Amino acid sequence: MIVESMTWLQAIVLGVVQGLTEFLPISSSGHLRIVSELFWDTDAGASFTAVTQLGTEAAVLVYFARDIWRIAMAWFRGLFDPDKRGDHDYKMGWYVIVGTIPVGILGFIFKDQVRTGARNLWLVASMLIVFALVIAAAEYYGRKRRPIEQLTLKDGVIMGSAQALALIPGVSRSGGTISAGLFLGLTREAAARYSFLLAIPAVTAAGLFSLPDAFAPAGEGLNASGAQLIVATLIAFVIGYVTIAWLLRFVVDHSMYWFVGYRIILGLLVFGLLGTGVISAT
Repeated sequence: MIVESMTWLQAIVLGVVQGLTEFLPISSSGHLRIVSELFWDTDAGASFTAVTQLGTEAAVLVYFARDIWRIAMAWFRGLFDPDKRGDHDYKMGWYVIVGTIPVGILGFIFKDQVRTGARNLWLVASMLIVFALVIAAAEYYGRKRRPIEQLTLKDGVIMGSAQALALIPGVSRSGGTISAGLFLGLTREAAARYSFLLAIPAVTAAGLFSLPDAFAPAGEGLNASGAQLIVATLIAFVIGYVTIAWLLRFVVDHSMYWFVGYRIILGLLVFGLLGTGVISAT
């Protein structure tokens, strides 16, 4: 087992990568894995990834603070007052809770595989390309007419199940949920907004659960100090906040094909680097 101490440069770069890629449908975990291998011939580790995601989820909490507070209050009121249960915000609270169940169950069952075999770069590159085609199909066939006010429990379950696919690096949490939303007829903005809200419980739980392992990696990879984890997470928070604002504006007038092209190019590039021996798959 080889465990290396993380440098400050690595912590800063990986924090930037996490902030830039978490909310875009291009896979933050895949990018962290690729960047670590390409520049430092190692792996930042699944635990480091999960912990820095706390920064980007904090950005979601801040950006959607009013929405989250309104939904939470409506949900609590509805628990005790049946007359409030027709409120869309009350229902949205349940949609987020129910939609989180699939990734919670599968993440627990496959936690060891997620931290080991799933980080193989052959798999990451394959998922970048395969899921690019899924996103392209969702953009092409999705009707994109339903606003978030028309979200249903069925939509929440389907999009929550799609979120679970992001346990595989290269798929993308937002890519999975937004694609599912487009297939269901939601507008891009509606799918993106629910995607961000849906990620809060799962990512926060995963990050907190991974804190001990991030300080003492059980396998090969980089061992970050507490200060480095904090700085990387703060960087991810700041850049993640800006990325949220940008993406929500971007998807109003632009298609997902931009991300499809990027994913395919990156996937092919990783295949080329693996095939020529420039980088190692594990």
